[in-house]
Amino acid sequence: MNKIVINKVLKKLALNHGTPLLVMDLEVIKDNYKKLMENIQNCRVYYAVKANSHTEIIKTLNELGSYFDVASRGEIEKLLSLGVAPEKMSFGNTIKKSVDIKFAYENGIRMFAVDSEMEIDKISENAPGSNIYVRISTNGMEEDADWPLTRKFGTSVDHAIKLVKYAHERGLNPIGVSFHVGSQNYNPNNWRVAIREVSVVFEEARRMGIEMKIVNTGGGMPIKYSKDIPTVEEIAQVINQSVVDYIGEGIKVIVEPGRSMVGNAGVMVTSVILKSKKGEENWVYTDAGVFHGLLETIQNIRYEISVIGKENQENDKFVLAGPTCDSVDVMYYDASLPESITIDDLVVIYNTGAYTTEYGTSFNGIQSPKIIFENGLLFSETSEHVYEKTLEKVLNNE
Repeated sequence: MNKIVINKVLKKLALNHGTPLLVMDLEVIKDNYKKLMENIQNCRVYYAVKANSHTEIIKTLNELGSYFDVASRGEIEKLLSLGVAPEKMSFGNTIKKSVDIKFAYENGIRMFAVDSEMEIDKISENAPGSNIYVRISTNGMEEDADWPLTRKFGTSVDHAIKLVKYAHERGLNPIGVSFHVGSQNYNPNNWRVAIREVSVVFEEARRMGIEMKIVNTGGGMPIKYSKDIPTVEEIAQVINQSVVDYIGEGIKVIVEPGRSMVGNAGVMVTSVILKSKKGEENWVYTDAGVFHGLLETIQNIRYEISVIGKENQENDKFVLAGPTCDSVDVMYYDASLPESITIDDLVVIYNTGAYTTEYGTSFNGIQSPKIIFENGLLFSETSEHVYEKTLEKVLNNE
């Protein structure tokens, strides 16, 4: 990706639409979907709607044949309104209201995640006869992920076996086991370890006369921020081999990409609204912040950043903060930015298509980034023709 050239386009878009601005590229999303389907054997993609629920993204993935992982009644209602069939949805949140389970069931959804007896009870009472899959935890893998998910979700292998039996006794249909190695996980071997643990549940289910056919590998595939990452092909190879080695043939493999589906399909542009010095610290404030699209910066996500027109200038350390009246609104205390950065400069934050606008608020009466679509803009590495056509269109203000 030629960032200097793309930044020129982003400058034009920012002048036309204002900032903060999130620019998305559907061509990248299509390519991400294609890679998963081509590389994971017996694959079915359930896009994690929570990553970015924009209608254009949902429509595009639905047309490609994607299924969807939904976490709430609101997401279900949105997908239904866009023509997504209920049989293409999985209610993957293990913490669901009884009334929402009933709503999902009445609207045709028959696939639910569980990790406790009480959740099974709720599904049995409000969605009788439905398919369920039990989520196991992935303790020990969190050191390889920027955003661990092990404590709040999932259960032990021993407990999962008990849940499979209990669900069967309650008249539900246990179809498989799910896991999540943690968002932005850098170690492909973690998928192997998790699938080996899943196989124990499968084997014990067989002993009980319950034949499960689905392994849900969740999300976790990383995108490029500041660290090197394994490729989709490398992770897929581990998944494919592990399923055959530990479980056997004829197993449907579900993936629930969120970040890896849309993260690298977006780039954010935000304006500098203040530069100041506090003691020995240099501070820069932008019109997007922690409460307006950049919440993940306060965990472990390190976005790549550049300043339009100053990409090759010498950098210094800055505290990079948002515009609100809240001291939590600081993205980085050690951001590397051009020494000459100043008011009205445009700051570009790359790979921000996931968990940005979805986390956005209107705190302090400040609006989160507007989303626009420029298809082909970020897809230059694999489609020069589309890329050049998009650049020409935007630069000519068509």
